[in-house]
Order: sequence, then C-alpha cells, then structure tokens
Amino acid sequence: MKFTRLLRLPALSLSLGLLALPCLVFAVESKPVTKGAVTATLVSDAVTIEAGKPFTVALRLQHDPHWHSYWIAAGTGYPTSINWTLPEGFKAGEIQWPTPTILRDTSGKIVGNGYSDEAFLLVEITPSATLAAGTKGLLSAAVEWLMCEDVCMPGDAQLEISFTVGAAQADAKWTKAIAAARARLPKVATDWNVTATHTDTTAKLRLLPKPGTTHQPAELHFFAADAFTDYTQLAKVTPGNGTWVIELPLDAAADKNVKRLTGVLASANGWSAGSGYDGLAIDVAFGGETTGAVAPPTSNLPPQSSQTAPGSLLGTLLLAFLGGMILNLMPCVFPVLGIKILGFVNQSGNDRRKITAHGLVFALGVLVSFWVLAGALLALRAGGAQLGWGFQLQSPAFVFGMAAFLLIFALNLSGLFEIGLSATGVGGELQMKEGFAGSFFTGALATLVATPCSAPFLAPALGAALSLSAGQSFLVFTFIAIGLALPYLLLSIFPQAIRLLPKPGAWMETFKQFMAFPLYATVGWLLWVLAGQTKDDDNALLLISFGFVLVAMAAWIYGRFGQAHGKPGRQLFGRVVAAALLAAGLYTGWPKTVEVAPAGSYQVAWEKWSPGAIATAQAAGKFVYVDFTARWCATCQTNKATVFHNDAVLAELKKRNVVLLRGDWTNRDPLITAELARWNRSAVPFNLIYAPGKADPVVLPELLTPGKVLEGFAQAAAR
Repeated sequence: MKFTRLLRLPALSLSLGLLALPCLVFAVESKPVTKGAVTATLVSDAVTIEAGKPFTVALRLQHDPHWHSYWIAAGTGYPTSINWTLPEGFKAGEIQWPTPTILRDTSGKIVGNGYSDEAFLLVEITPSATLAAGTKGLLSAAVEWLMCEDVCMPGDAQLEISFTVGAAQADAKWTKAIAAARARLPKVATDWNVTATHTDTTAKLRLLPKPGTTHQPAELHFFAADAFTDYTQLAKVTPGNGTWVIELPLDAAADKNVKRLTGVLASANGWSAGSGYDGLAIDVAFGGETTGAVAPPTSNLPPQSSQTAPGSLLGTLLLAFLGGMILNLMPCVFPVLGIKILGFVNQSGNDRRKITAHGLVFALGVLVSFWVLAGALLALRAGGAQLGWGFQLQSPAFVFGMAAFLLIFALNLSGLFEIGLSATGVGGELQMKEGFAGSFFTGALATLVATPCSAPFLAPALGAALSLSAGQSFLVFTFIAIGLALPYLLLSIFPQAIRLLPKPGAWMETFKQFMAFPLYATVGWLLWVLAGQTKDDDNALLLISFGFVLVAMAAWIYGRFGQAHGKPGRQLFGRVVAAALLAAGLYTGWPKTVEVAPAGSYQVAWEKWSPGAIATAQAAGKFVYVDFTARWCATCQTNKATVFHNDAVLAELKKRNVVLLRGDWTNRDPLITAELARWNRSAVPFNLIYAPGKADPVVLPELLTPGKVLEGFAQAAAR
C-alpha cells in the first residue's frame, strides 16, 4: 500500500507540472544586438496579446560608460529611429520619448540632449482586431542610432520580437522597467499655469503654481523641441514667490516669427512630491498661456506641423486672390475684358440667365486651366525627392537661373521687349466661337494670355506649389483663378457695368513699368544670396554680374531687332543674336565649382576625399591632410574651430602647400566606412597627415589642438 502510494506521488507531480505548463510563459524580448558602445533589445510588458488591444514594446538601449545616444531634438547629433515591419492589420505608434538629460563631452561642453546608461523608448503597438487565439505575430524593427563619447559613430540593428495571441498577460520581467520608463515621459502641466514671451535674443518661460500646488521643482532645464533656443547654453532660472522664470538664450539662426514654444522642462526632483527626475511638457503660444492639456512630443522628428498655419495660409490665399485680380490689369488682358463680356451677350441674345451661364462656364475654363497648371507643378515636385522652394534656394545654380528669369520679365515690364500680344489676338478669334464650348476655351485661353504677359505675378503661386501640401497648393491656384475670373463673372451678371470700367490708356503702360521694380528688387536679393553662396570664390560674383549684363543685352537685342514689327531678315538676325547672347550670359554667370589656390593670406579650401586624391597629391610632392568628419559630430566641429582658425596652423599649411581632403560622413557613405574600418576605426573625427612619398600617415588624436597638428606635421616630415 505504501509502496503503491510512493509510485503514485511522482506521477501525480508530473501530471500537475504538465497541467501548469501553459502558465509558464517566458519573457518576450528580442535577441540583443551590440554595435559599438550600445546594445539594443526589443522588450515588452506583455507575453501574450489580445486581438485589437494595444500593448507596449520598448527599445532598450544599454550604453557603455561615458557614451550616449540622442533625444528627438538632439542638438549636435540625430535622434534614434525605428522603422517597423508589422503583420497585416498591426499599427505602431510614434516613439514616446522619456525626459532627456544634458549631454556633455569630456571637456564639459554641452553637445546635445539624450540618454546614457540605460534608456527605454516606448512604442504602442495595436494588433489586428481579427486575430485568432493561438496565432503568433512577428514584429521586426530596423533601428538606427548615433552614439558618442569624444568620438561619434552611427549604429544599427535588425531586431525581432514575437507574441502569441490569447488572453492578455503581463510580463513580470519587464513590467517594472517599462512602468518606470513610462513614469519618465513628460507630464502635462496640470498644476501650473505657463506663459512665454520672447525678444530677438531671449525667450522667457514663466511658471505660476495653481492653488494647492506646494511642490517646488529644482535645477530646472528646458529642452527645446526645435532649434529656437540655443541648446549649448544653460538657461537663467529665477525663483520668486512660488513662481519661476526661465530665461532661454535664442539660437543665432532662430526664426523670430515662431508662434509657439515647445519642448520639455525638466526638474531634478520632479513635479510632485516623492518623484524623481521628471519633465513637464511645454507647448505654449508666445504671449499666451497654457493651463494643462499639453501633449508631450512623441514623433520621430521635432514637433512641427507639415501644414501651413491657418493664419499664414489665409494670408497666402489673400495674396493669391489679389494676384489673380492684378492679372486683369495687365495690357495684354485688360483691353479684351469688355470684349469678352460683349461676346457673351451677343451669343445669348441678351438673355440674362444665358449671359450668367456663359460667365460661369468661362470661369470654369479659368479654374480648370489653373488646376492643370497646379497638377503639372505638383507632378514635377513628386518627381524630385526633395523638390521644395527653400531647398532649391540652397542651390547656387537654381538661384542664378531664377534671378536671370526674373530679370528678363522685369525688362519685359519695363518695355524693352513685348510678349503675349499674339496670344491676345488668338483669344479674340477663339471667343467668337458659338456655344458654351467657346466660353470655356475662352476662359482657358485667358489663363494662357495672362501667364506670358504677367508671369512674375505667378511666382508666389509657384513658391506655394513647391512648399505647401498638395491640397493647399490646389487651393492657392484656385484663388488665383477666382481672382482672374471674378471680373468676367461679375460683368456677365451685370453687363451694364462695362461702361464703369476705366478706358484703356497710357496709365496702363505706366502701371506695367512700375511693376517691374519689385522684380528688380527680387533680382537684387537673389544676387545677395549668390554672394553668400560663392563667397569662397573671388571671381564668381563678378562673372555672375557680367552674365546678367549679357542676359539684359539679349533682351534688348530681341526687342530692338527681333520683334514682329521688323523685316524678316532683321527679325531673324535679332533673334539669333539674342539667343546667342542669352546663352553666353547663362554660361558666363552660371555658378561653377572653382578651386582657388592659396595666395596672399592663406585660405582653407577643402577638396573631396578619395584614395586616388591622396595618391595624386603625394605624387605631386605635396603633404596631405585628411579629415573624416560629420555635421552631427560635436568633436569634429570643435576641432575645426580650434585648429583651422589658428594663425600658426594656417602658416604651416601654406608653408608646406598642403592639400586638404575632407571625407564627409554626415550621410552614410560605404567608401568612408570601409576606409575607417581599414584603420580599425568606426567613428569620427579621424584625422591623418601624409608626407610626400610616404605610404604610412601620422594618425592624429580625436581631440585636436594647434600644437598637436603642428607636431603631426613635424612627425610626418621626419619620417
């Protein structure tokens, strides 16, 4: 009996263990991936997920001592990003960024905003609502980050994490850590009234506690969610009678027209009793107040709208409407305005309803024409990955082309030559066609007549089409069309008002010539932009000016000899010479990449690095200085500011006739990555000095001083 019971006890234990297996669910996490000084892992506070019920996945970043990665508004570097590949029906939210800390290099200089030690970046995942129990969902994430100490290097990892669908069950291993990370997310300002003002140099953030608020924050620091304030400078914090005033230095390049101050205000002892380091989400209009309901920034980019602010859009639409109205005052459009309306009257037999219908069809023709123009411009924008008004103005070639284009139209308005008159004549013939089709195509042709005659007035619309969203661009072009069509429409409704129109006369030519001067002012501004873009080439601006002179001469030759009023031979001569001068002007003034040799006072001129460039320079008997750098590398920028403005270093570069090569690693470059790996390096800055005829360079330390660079040249020369 006892022996039998002894046999049954292990069997009973085994049976109970088998029954308990479904409850033993292992922690859900990805395989850790270590790149450089950071280990990345995906973890979750859920081991099983429920269909349609959101759950949290966190990117866990473990940093080696003294290393860091970056917040959403990084400062010098760039923020961590997560690119998800999810099962069908799954959705991933934006990264929820914990309150960051100030990042410093070993010299104590502030280099950005971010995280060190261990950080959890939270993302809410919503599974499909139609998932069946027992199925599995595999989530993949391509993660990229920038890690820095005194050197910086990018890191990346491909991470996967899998979940089983069933009754939602928490993961005890990661619940506490993720809850702690969630507690570090910026809080809304429920206990404080917040206001903000700014001058040209500083912004002031004021906090006034609400009744009942007793906790006082400490060691406040504001992390701006954009480039409005200067992240490298500490704010001046002034407490007084329970209120706090935080005075923030503005970034030198800050847009002083910014309407709101956004970011996170961190406190060393939190914002409530018993809390630790914590942040308060700030989103307040300058001159306004926020009393709570402020969402912390969560997107992968600094919080800013991709749409134009309502007030700004309304202003743009008003200008578009007025621009359309102005088109009617141009000499090639105004004279036919009344004629077109009389054509409507003749076609409709003085029937008021038919007259109005013709006016509406005419307006529709104008609208459709402008929509076609807007669609064409948007198609061009879609064909270029980064087509945009501001982006194009970064290109000297684009700026020169736009300046030459506006100069030609300004000269046209000044009367140097005429265009558009033949189109007006065609319009007069087309409007005589019978029926609504004639009215529609007359409206379409009115757009073509107005465009060549007054194209400069469409420049704001072109700018809007290249910078606004597609819907807003169509709206702007619609308002231009309404402005152009409105007088025709009103006159079709009230045809007796035709006699109220001012008669065409000399005043119209005066008005046209006056409107040339805003275009000349625009050309002058673009020339100023070109001066800044070509400042490293003493001759560039002179050639650009000569190019404009040749363009103007081409316009004069065309107007003097190539217009339709001359003899055929004279016209041909004028047009050929004008075309040749125009081509010569564009060629002469077109900004070129010119290598300027050092002369007089030494000028630092960098060339693009390549292995072949090193060999070529050495073969010519020259020293070579190679700088592998990146814009996001704070140490790199410090090195350049310290070394290449030093008189002793500049004298040494001139003395040895050094060729300066720069390998820019701001964007990923496989060739530079391979070269760094060849030297067992994976970070920048990395600087080398080659002596003529010597294969082995002198490797400089990461942190440079003028003395170290001069010593490097001495070592290279002694080899």
